Amino acid sequence: MATIKENIQEVHRRLAKACTDGARPPSAVRLLVVSKTFDAAAVREAHAAGERAFGENYVQEALDKIAALADLRAGIEWHLIGPLQSNKTRVVAESFDWVHTVDRLKIAQRLSEQRPEGLAPLQVCLQVNISGEASKSGLRPEEVPALAAQIAQLPRLRLRGLMAIPEPAGDLEAQRRPHRQLAELLRRLQGQGLDMDTLSMGMSADLEAAVLEGATLVRVGSAIFGSRPAPI
Repeated sequence: MATIKENIQEVHRRLAKACTDGARPPSAVRLLVVSKTFDAAAVREAHAAGERAFGENYVQEALDKIAALADLRAGIEWHLIGPLQSNKTRVVAESFDWVHTVDRLKIAQRLSEQRPEGLAPLQVCLQVNISGEASKSGLRPEEVPALAAQIAQLPRLRLRGLMAIPEPAGDLEAQRRPHRQLAELLRRLQGQGLDMDTLSMGMSADLEAAVLEGATLVRVGSAIFGSRPAPI
C-alpha cells in the first residue's frame, strides 16, 4: 500500500499533467489536503511530505487537530471547507486562515466582527451551488454578485473567490461544464471590479477537469489518505 508521501507525489503528478494539458504553469494551482476524519498524525505525515494547506469540514474536529499540532501552527494554513453555523463563527474566526463556505451575509459579518485584530484578515470564498442540487448548500449563481459586493466591504476579511462542489459526472467534458460555469462567474465578478483570484474547485475524482477550467485551489483527500473512516 502506498504511503501518504507517495500518494501526495502522485497527486502532484496529476496536477502537473493537467496544468500542462491546459497550458497553465504548475504554480497556478495549489493543493489543499483534505484531512477531515483523519487524525493529527496523518496531517503531521502530510506536512512532513511538504504540504502546508489543510482542509477540515467539522469545526470541533479541526480545533482538536489544531491544538494537537500547535507546534506546526506557523507552518500550516487551516481551511474550513464544511458548513459553518452562526454559533461557531467566533472559534472559526479565531482559529482558521480560510473559510470556503460563506453563503450568507450574517455569517460574513460575524466572522468580520470576531476576527482578532492581531491576525491577518480571514480569507473567504463564497460557496456556489453550481449544479443546482437541492441537497447542497451554497448560493445560486445569480445571488453571488450582490453578496460578493457586500462582503468585499467588510473589515478583517478578504474576499478571495468562489468555491463549489459540482454534482458528480462520468466523463471529462461533463465534469468540466460546472467548473467552467464557476470560472465564468468569477470572471464576471472580476469584470465588475472585485479583486478576487481564487477558484476552489476539484477533488480527487475530477481534479483534471477543474484544473483545465482554471481551478487555483484543488481539494484532495481520499487520493492522499485512502478511504475515509466514519466521521467523528
